[in-house]
Amino acid sequence: MLVEINPRNIDSRLIAQAVDILKKGGIIIFPTDTVYSMGCDLRNKKALNNLAKLKGVKLNKANFSIICHDLSNLSDYVKHIERPTFKLLKHSFPGPFTFIMNATSEVTKIFDSNKKEIGIRIPDNEIILEIVRKLENPIATTSLHNDDDTYLDYFADPYAIYEKYEGLVEMIIDGGTGNLEASTIVDCTGAVAQIIRQGIGVIDL
Repeated sequence: MLVEINPRNIDSRLIAQAVDILKKGGIIIFPTDTVYSMGCDLRNKKALNNLAKLKGVKLNKANFSIICHDLSNLSDYVKHIERPTFKLLKHSFPGPFTFIMNATSEVTKIFDSNKKEIGIRIPDNEIILEIVRKLENPIATTSLHNDDDTYLDYFADPYAIYEKYEGLVEMIIDGGTGNLEASTIVDCTGAVAQIIRQGIGVIDL
């Protein structure tokens, strides 16, 4: 199913439909402030397994991030955050960044793994933020491409994405042409934050 949502005039009925799909264990593809991504309800184990299968990995080996709508419930998924790191997150979000944080035991349970780190995203895109708000918990997310892929045009074109993923996911949201550059990844698991992949986000550490 391909639906069009105008990010400047969001149709609440379509948001509700996306949330319903996620609650029932479906996978959606959605716009962010970087490339289009796919995701599922973080609290639905069957959906997580299906998302991992779509990426060709087992859940305990999957390198998923989570999208939150704000910083309010981070402590459920991230261990104690030092004040400088929290200030960095507050300054950077919402924005095109993935912050790698030390994960809580809750993350270990969710992903059936000994996962010690988790990527946190709060994209500057009202469509996906509104979906996460209404879902009332984060979504697990991964990019459409594999790490060894180059960013081909279809990663930014909702219609090309629909041609490739029709029948593999429950909903594809056309929120306009996406970017072809990924988020900047910042590792915050050590004493000093470090950029480990420079993407579209510019940050001064």
